[in-house]
Amino acid sequence: MLSVILRCKNEARWIGRSLFALAHQRMRDIEPIVVDNASTDGTAEIARRMGARVVGIGDDEFSFGRAINVGAAAASHPYLAILSAHCVPVNDLWADYMVAALTSEPGIAGAYGRQEPLPDSDAFDKRDLWLTFREERLRQTRDGFFHNANSAIPREVWRAQPFDETIEGQEDREWGHRMISLGYVLRYEPQARVYHFHGIHQGRNESRAERVVRVIEYLSSRANGDGQGGSRGGK
Repeated sequence: MLSVILRCKNEARWIGRSLFALAHQRMRDIEPIVVDNASTDGTAEIARRMGARVVGIGDDEFSFGRAINVGAAAASHPYLAILSAHCVPVNDLWADYMVAALTSEPGIAGAYGRQEPLPDSDAFDKRDLWLTFREERLRQTRDGFFHNANSAIPREVWRAQPFDETIEGQEDREWGHRMISLGYVLRYEPQARVYHFHGIHQGRNESRAERVVRVIEYLSSRANGDGQGGSRGGK
């Protein structure tokens, strides 16, 4: 039913918890696929011991969009979930809610779920998660916001519209806006909940913020057709 793509690099602290939560979902037909970016801390070995399929991707070929596409190409189920390796489903209904959101009506390109902090998460990360991911279910026909730390798409949609491999981050934002422009619907399902320790901004990481800004400026300039004011966000 559901293939779950977990992107990771040196996530030994979290990968076991994420895979344990997937193994204990009420939905039994779940295929975990770990896309490992040259980890050196034993992440891949932990994943293999827990029964996940591990697909490697080197630094020389890595982008966030390419990592998802590599995992999706290895998947065998009709629905694809995308989960950061340090995001842990809150309960055993996460997979059911994701698939239900994808199948709630025709024309849905993707769904994304709620992200919640842990008690010891940074206060800035708690604030950002609570303000960004609220309790209300949303049906998006104009807003292209999408977040691949906790998302899902039908495999057939991915085949027609894979993620952009040329940008260094914000591949979810680019994809979401592209789907809206093509007439698809996006869903936000607050009951598809995960814990996300460091949040969406990773505790005021300035270099990450600068990279995100570069990519957003590039995407904005591309959307406006001016070709100015940004780059693809290289490291």
